[in-house]
Amino acid sequence: MQQVEFRSGADTVRGDLYLPEGEGPFPVVVMAGGWCYVKELRQPHYALRFNEVGCAALVFDYRRLGASDGEPRQHIDPWDQIEDYRSAISFVAAQPGIDETRIATWGISYSGGHSLTVAARESRVAAAISIVAVVDGYENMRRVHGRDGFRALLAAVEADRERRAAGEPGAYIPMSAPDHWQTVCTWPFPEVDTIFNELKASEAPRHEHRNTIESVELLLQYSVFPYLPRLLDTPVLMIVADADDLTLWDKEIEAFNLIPTPRKQLAVIGGTDHMDIYSDLSHLDIAAARCAQWLSGELGSSRSGERATGEAVAAST
Repeated sequence: MQQVEFRSGADTVRGDLYLPEGEGPFPVVVMAGGWCYVKELRQPHYALRFNEVGCAALVFDYRRLGASDGEPRQHIDPWDQIEDYRSAISFVAAQPGIDETRIATWGISYSGGHSLTVAARESRVAAAISIVAVVDGYENMRRVHGRDGFRALLAAVEADRERRAAGEPGAYIPMSAPDHWQTVCTWPFPEVDTIFNELKASEAPRHEHRNTIESVELLLQYSVFPYLPRLLDTPVLMIVADADDLTLWDKEIEAFNLIPTPRKQLAVIGGTDHMDIYSDLSHLDIAAARCAQWLSGELGSSRSGERATGEAVAAST
């Protein structure tokens, strides 16, 4: 693994480049995490699995998170993050040993949506992987918070907008909280608080379990749906957990059905919710193996001109 850095906007972004054994040029997967992720949080498991099938992987921290520069810290702007992906593609495409014609995007949760949007906007992307994706921020927040919780969240967003309009700094809320019915937070699931803080202690010490309130305002404006019609011929793999009520499995499948390319595949992991893919290594391994298998076939076929057909595959535990 090589530590690397590159510019995105006015800031320095830092990441880790995982190279497989052997001689290149290698296909490469450009990877970044979801809400408040840092590059050490579960993503190396996928990167190493990609190395096993001969793919390099670049895992990076967005601006304002983890090892990367940028202020205010923990401010999550999805459009800046999408630009960070594009900057990462520019960086890795210029590296020795990398095949710039075989670049894939990979994303999970919030970045699961980014992966699709980047692929729709970026001609250099040869394939895209999206796992348990956020696809419609407003509907996601409205549904998971419920009536009273959503009202409280919107009130916090409006109060923060007023503070910033008066020249005061924006405020922060927790990413999640164990007492979410009393504490306004972004993702009102106690297991999110438990699992992410366990991962912070075990493998991702740079993780901070908070975000600016303005980040939530931007999430409420976020949707991948305008970009899906552009995925005309890009291979896409979407992985959905059948019990995912955090990022809404039904909205994810709705998004999958609107992607026009015949070169798409839907993998459903049975008996699994959103956080199982983080907390349970057996579920993570199923997702990682499915990604690696599909990626190996798609990036290999891109060299020979073979085409895959659209299909749905059920992956069970």
